[in-house]
Amino acid sequence: MKNKEYKLQDSAYNKAYKRVKELRGFYSHAIVYVLVNIFILAFTYRFLKSNESIFQLKYFSTLFFWGIGLLAHGLAVFIPNMILSSSWQEKKIRELMEKEQQKK
Repeated sequence: MKNKEYKLQDSAYNKAYKRVKELRGFYSHAIVYVLVNIFILAFTYRFLKSNESIFQLKYFSTLFFWGIGLLAHGLAVFIPNMILSSSWQEKKIRELMEKEQQKK
């Protein structure tokens, strides 16, 4: 009985560890995104010609396209847990394991 409890605890720990790692990756990505884009915009602003405006598409292309990547990363981290719950995941894992055992 104790062995089964340890396996369940290990499984829960591994799931929690994986989730924390995903969240940490997203938050790190978001922080780097903000800092790098602030630097790029500040650098660009510093070297603008006197008659130029910072509000041009060319100055925001990095912010925009990297933002799409950050959005995709956020959706990958947060949405699956809202739509495909852990109970769905467990059912799917069991289903795939049973199919694999039937092949043998």
